[in-house]
Order: sequence, then structure tokens, then C-alpha cells
Amino acid sequence: MTLPGAHREAVWTRLMRERACAYPLPPHGHHPNFIGAAQAARSLLSHPEVAGHRALIVGGDRVLYPLRKLALASGLTLYVPHQTREGWYWRLTDPAGAQLRAMPRVGEPRLHPEGAQAAVLACVAVDRAGGRLGKGFGWGARGLGLGVPEYTLAHPLMLAATLPCPPDSRVGLIGMPERVLGASAQTGQQTLD
Repeated sequence: MTLPGAHREAVWTRLMRERACAYPLPPHGHHPNFIGAAQAARSLLSHPEVAGHRALIVGGDRVLYPLRKLALASGLTLYVPHQTREGWYWRLTDPAGAQLRAMPRVGEPRLHPEGAQAAVLACVAVDRAGGRLGKGFGWGARGLGLGVPEYTLAHPLMLAATLPCPPDSRVGLIGMPERVLGASAQTGQQTLD
């Protein structure tokens, strides 16, 4: 079995070699801001399981900026982890709050993400059964444990049939530029939506 760090390095290197990433570069040490993230965000937000949600928890990673922007513009309430107060969130309703630097100006600090129906976490790699591998540290490194469905966005180069290492957490949907992959973490079966 491969160590998680070795698999992360392989994915980061593959994305860099294929020129599949945008700023920040190199992607190593980050959740990759992959080319096609905006299309993946649109795919995920329009999926029937997600489209009915009114409040989401969304990570502050650069790759999730398009999702935050689209979600806020469509009227969703977002909770984004506070950058300096561990365990706190910014409650956002203003589309200007999609950018991290604007959150202190337009967001309200909250200790709990009241009413959040799901969470979107970034990843470095994910498999078809919903096994998610994050960057290895930071918010959501081991999933959230909040009892809400968790989703992610991924470039096709980040998707594996099966992760060669233990996942950090499990997601139910994987938003990709051309489709949404639905995964059943309980059975390992997947369906394409």
C-alpha cells in the first residue's frame, strides 16, 4: 500500500506535468486549483442532490472560489472556516464574500454553521467509491464529522479507481468539469449522474 504523502506527490506532479493547474503554483502542498474548477462547481451546484440546498459549508481553498462565487450569486448562504479563529466560520450571503480577503468585511463570525445542509471540501485525490485524500493538514483534513453530506471537486487526473492509501474522509458526490460522479461510501458502488 502506498503512503498518503507519496500518492499526493504523484498527483501534484502529474497535474503540474500536464499543465492542469492554475495559481498557486506549484500545486504541491495545496488542494490543487485545477483547470476546469469553475465548470466542476457548476456541475456540482446543479446536481439534483445539491440544487435544493439553501446553506452550505465550503472550504476557503482557492479551487473552491468559483463554487463560492456561484453559490452566493444564486442566493445560497455559505459558512466558510474562519482563517484565524479555529472552530469559527464566516456566515456569508453577499457575493463579494466569495474572496477570502472580503470575508471579514461582509461576513458574520459564527461558532456553528446553523442550517448547513452539506459541505464541500477540496481534495488532492478522490476515488470512485468516494474516498477523499486532502492535502494532509488544515481545516477538514479528516472530514468534518458534522453529520452532513460531504462533496468535493476534482479534475479527471485527480480521480482514481481506488486510492492506493487510506482516505482522509468520504464524499457522496464528486463534481468534475464534465459530470458529477455519485459514490456510495457504504457499498463502494458508484453511479454516473
